[in-house]
Order: sequence, then C-alpha cells, then structure tokens
Amino acid sequence: MTSGLESLSAPQRALVERWLPGAAVERDHSWGLVETTVLEMRHGGMRYILKAGGPGDQHIERELQAHRHWLGPWTSRGRAPELVHGSVDAKVLVTRYLEGELVLGTGHAGEPDVYRQAGELLALLHAQGAVADDDYERRENAKQLARLDAAHRIDAHTTERLRAEIASWPAPPAVLVPTHGDWQTRNWLIRDGTVSVIDFGRAGLRPALTDFARLAVQEFRCDPRCEEAFLAGYGRDPREAGAWHRNRVREAIGTACWAYQVGDEGFEAQGHRMIAEALA
Repeated sequence: MTSGLESLSAPQRALVERWLPGAAVERDHSWGLVETTVLEMRHGGMRYILKAGGPGDQHIERELQAHRHWLGPWTSRGRAPELVHGSVDAKVLVTRYLEGELVLGTGHAGEPDVYRQAGELLALLHAQGAVADDDYERRENAKQLARLDAAHRIDAHTTERLRAEIASWPAPPAVLVPTHGDWQTRNWLIRDGTVSVIDFGRAGLRPALTDFARLAVQEFRCDPRCEEAFLAGYGRDPREAGAWHRNRVREAIGTACWAYQVGDEGFEAQGHRMIAEALA
C-alpha cells in the first residue's frame, strides 16, 4: 500500500499498513497550508480518516489528547469521529469516517438551528472539568509579543500600538476548560439536520471564551441571529469584557502573523481587519 501515502514517513506508512493492511486511499483532504496529511481510506468495507503530521507537527498530539480524554460526550452521541488507532511518537492517527456535509460554504451556514446545536455541543465539551491557571495570561501575552518580533506585515505604527496595549494589560488567574480551538463552520458537519464535529488538532485547555473567537469575527458579525441561537444552545455567555478584549487582540495578531507565514493572503487580510477592529 503506497499509492496516496507518499507524503508519509516510512515509519508512518509501516504503522498504517499494520493497522489497515491493504487499505485503499480514496480521497486526499489535506489542506495544503500545513504539514498535516489527511486521507480518506477504505478497508474491509469501512471508511476511515488517516491524519499524519510532518516533523514539526504538533496537531496530531493535541488531537490524540482530545480523542483519549475529552470527546466522550460527543462520540457517545455519534457527533464526533471515533479514534481507532494512534501514535504520538509517529504523529499519525486513524478515526472512523463520519458521514456529513461541511457546513462552511453551504446554506446551512446561515441556519440558526445549526448554531444552537453547535452551542449545545460546545457546552458539553467545556463542562467536563476546569482548572485554575495563574500563568495563562502571561504566557499568552509572551506568545503574541514573540509573534510581533518575528516576520509579519503588520505596519510599524500598529505593531508598537499592539506592544503598548499588551504591556498595559493585567494578568489575572484564568479558569481553563477543554476547548476545541478552531470552533467554526469549517469544522462542523451536518447530516439529516444533525450537527457533528471534526478536526481536533488545536484542542487544549483554555478559557471557554476562546472557542467563541472564530465565530465572532465571521458568522456572528454577519448575522446576529446565529449568535443568539448559539448562546441559547450554549446556555450562557462566558465573554467577560476585559478577558474578551485581550483574547480578541491575541487572536488578531495570531491570525495575521500565522497567515503571513503560510502564505494565505485572504486569511492574512482577515487578521489585519481583526487588528483594526480590536484596536478601534
């Protein structure tokens, strides 16, 4: 079995052959901007999704952490793919294929009930436990300052404004919960009116409000009904004003800098818009 697996390392291919001997690659779902290979495969009459990371990848380890510790409330309801095989060392995993159509780019992306269901699913994830972290805010601030030190296309005046803004912030203790990390329509599936969730490569312990960030700068700003439905499903609004502002600025910097590094000019432009709005 080699066709379609050329981007995998030899150890990864050996593991896949051991896990799914003779499996056929049916479709490449890789994004192309990061070093993660995503393949749809068939073996023994069943469909699977294979994910494999390159040498610098950190997504597979996070995804395996999520599958092994946090996805039970979703997989028990058939609302997320089930893990079949995985190796942190080899940076490769296999899940069962989850049927459904991506919500992004379809008429479902404007349906309030989709957001209500997404809010309910997110509440299940966040409710699994919470830990206090006295150093979270300081770490996040340092991360954004390091991004501003690296190559980007944020103009010098705005960069200095961002540095001054971050330097003025308090760093209070934070409460962290299991988060998806990329909660938006690109990672939701819908089938027969039911919403499910995929892609856990950014999963981690963070404040609950961080999972509101992607929707707030995209779908929520276009249609307030979607935000209202999402909050109805989630059950409350965790976006305390100060913490939410700090997170908006961090998300804006991260979007502009990361998109520049991977060459995604459209996403980079969104990051610059987010910076302008956060500083307004």
